[in-house]
Amino acid sequence: MNAPLPLFRDAAGGLLCPSGSVVCIGAFDGLHLGHRALVSRAVGRARALDVPAVALAFEPLPREFFAKGEKPPRLMLPRAKFEGLCALGIDLVGLLRFNAAFAAMPAATFVEQVLVDRLRAREVWIGPDFRFGHAREGDLGTLQALGAVHGFEAGTIATVLLDGERVSSTRIRSAFGAGDFAGATRLLGWPYSISGKVVRGRQLGRSLGFPTANLRFGGKVPALSGIYATWVHGVGDAPWPAVSSFGTRPTVGGVEPLLEAHLFDFDGDLYGQRLDVEFVARLRDEETFDGLPALVAQMQADAANAREILRRTPSNFP
Repeated sequence: MNAPLPLFRDAAGGLLCPSGSVVCIGAFDGLHLGHRALVSRAVGRARALDVPAVALAFEPLPREFFAKGEKPPRLMLPRAKFEGLCALGIDLVGLLRFNAAFAAMPAATFVEQVLVDRLRAREVWIGPDFRFGHAREGDLGTLQALGAVHGFEAGTIATVLLDGERVSSTRIRSAFGAGDFAGATRLLGWPYSISGKVVRGRQLGRSLGFPTANLRFGGKVPALSGIYATWVHGVGDAPWPAVSSFGTRPTVGGVEPLLEAHLFDFDGDLYGQRLDVEFVARLRDEETFDGLPALVAQMQADAANAREILRRTPSNFP
């Protein structure tokens, strides 16, 4: 099998898979059980044919691109999506730039330019409701008709159900909104986490006795906000207990969503280090306080609550 480069961004360009490929296409926001079933089908077929398994996704997400006003929330940043797809056995990831030109591309052009010219697809797999091309004109029937012309087959996987309902990113976001982390974890098939490089903040937490490791969310709108009991991975050999705030910090005039993790009993420099923050339980909503003393008192209560939750809740991080 010819090993292609692991990531590409452009729809147009040279041939990436000379021996052919098996392709799966989707948003893959969250890499939940439904996404995993689709990826598993593509990887299994690619191994059987001895060709690369390719996953195609879009950045920004189409619903982000078309949104008017505030962008819709998302579960996963592009780097985490790429790393997650690779961990599931994908050999090549296309995070295709979704812009005005791409949105206007006819379905037939997408097939010819990406699936045929770049990937030499032998099979293409999609989820049950996937649509593509200008005005969402393309569907499974389109792929099968064009596949008959260009020499590839196309298919879809069955809808993945949990408790009688379809597994979806929308359902997971709703679970987060209700504080149902156990339900979200079941839908995802793994504990929810956010990864990133620790950046310098205003160091206000340190002055209040609660130093934090700060992770940005890439200018995207997160699917959850509030105060959480968390496990932090990447500090030492074992998960580190922490209480984390994810929001805009209204009491101190913040605007950009920021994940701030206060690691209990930790003394060290984490700037520039890449961490994974595993969310365990939601403690409360983000609030605006009447001054810093009230904020500190609540932070102390949150820390005590988080310590107790983590004392009886081990990490489930893979």
